[in-house]
Amino acid sequence: MNAVYLAAQDPTLADFGKDPWWLVLGKIVFAFAFGLLATLLGVWFERRVVGRMAVRPGPNQVGPFGLLQTLADGLKMAFKEDILPRAADKVVFFFAPTISVISAVTALSVIPFGPKVSIFGHWTPLQVTDVSVAVLVILACSSMGVYGIVLGGWASGSTYPLLGGLRSSAQMISYEVAMGLSIVAVFMTAGTMSTSGIVAKQADGTQLSIGGFDLPTPGWYAILLLPSFIIFFIAMVGETNRAPFDLPEAESELVAGFMTEYSSLKFALFMLSEYVAMVTMSAVTTTLFLGGWRAPWPITLWSGANEGWWPMLWFFGKVILLVFVFVWLRGTLPRLRYDQFMRFGWKVLLPINLVWILVLAGLRSIEDWQTRDRLLVTAIGAGVLLLATLFWPSRKKQPKPSPQEQVDSRPYGSFPLPPMDLQVPPSPRTKRVVAEREPANVVAGSESREV
Repeated sequence: MNAVYLAAQDPTLADFGKDPWWLVLGKIVFAFAFGLLATLLGVWFERRVVGRMAVRPGPNQVGPFGLLQTLADGLKMAFKEDILPRAADKVVFFFAPTISVISAVTALSVIPFGPKVSIFGHWTPLQVTDVSVAVLVILACSSMGVYGIVLGGWASGSTYPLLGGLRSSAQMISYEVAMGLSIVAVFMTAGTMSTSGIVAKQADGTQLSIGGFDLPTPGWYAILLLPSFIIFFIAMVGETNRAPFDLPEAESELVAGFMTEYSSLKFALFMLSEYVAMVTMSAVTTTLFLGGWRAPWPITLWSGANEGWWPMLWFFGKVILLVFVFVWLRGTLPRLRYDQFMRFGWKVLLPINLVWILVLAGLRSIEDWQTRDRLLVTAIGAGVLLLATLFWPSRKKQPKPSPQEQVDSRPYGSFPLPPMDLQVPPSPRTKRVVAEREPANVVAGSESREV
């Protein structure tokens, strides 16, 4: 009876499109409010965590635990002067940050926050909507978000924003491919591209028989498809322009990148889109790889863990954990050089992902094995291959020459002197001074000859 009840709580595609208008409107408002609230708390959370890592308190004066500091900063930003550059394209300059925000928030519409619950007598899934290609909707939203950055950089009419926008477009092309291939492994395993269907497929583990011993295997794709999970998370950090991949807004090189010429509410919208995208991609990772709203072990030992409103708590807990990893990376790793970043995407992530998809597709065609058994064995082997590839020792470095050998190798002794026949052309000022002094030298010479 309990299994039948739990199965009845799992949303399916047939459960969507039947809600009254006020319930649909309430879901939309909830998803939008979740994005805004996640931004306010995300900025506070990041400043507190990075402050803790840097052995300083962080915001702690405005409101309890400094919670109102972000709200105060937002109000201050709203009342700042809105500056429009003279060379900017006014229409595109205005709509660019709006595109980024809308793209980031729209992806939340297909994220399942929980199972079916009763709201004022109506049984409805805790999800705005779901379609048979919901994963492609997420990919489309993440791809559209970069248009706001590129257009904002181009419409500013300045060099630094343009360079930041071009970097962002190249970054999106590089890491969108690796992210898409990681998702391919997910719906190859789940057999569906519906987000609610993918969560349902991660419900239960199975038994793996090795040497006569039955070993339980979890249903989370983060373990069954470990290489895809690792590559997806790395590509996700690159997609959201977060450190150490925040090259489109590298303040050490490009002032503020694509946001250099923005101020007031437009700057706030770009900042909002970044944090909403970070929370959205954390929710996508939770849905695709971490079981979605289902409780982790050992909470699953409680029979009511995945019933009612409790699953929202597990879902938000997983999202907060992934956001913490984002902040952790920012406070730990330095920014990559641009050529290192592009080389890592094209020459490391993409080949490994292609090989992994090929191996996974080949093993799925073997009919003698149980699906979960072969996927687990494949994930273990591919994970070992991935770690071996990433940490394989490079060729042996040549020993560094001693100081005496370095001195002897220099052609001019112990100091690197320039060649003596180096002719430096005189500056125009020197030529002018010499020309002005020549008549005086001629007169002085004639007088000396007369004497």
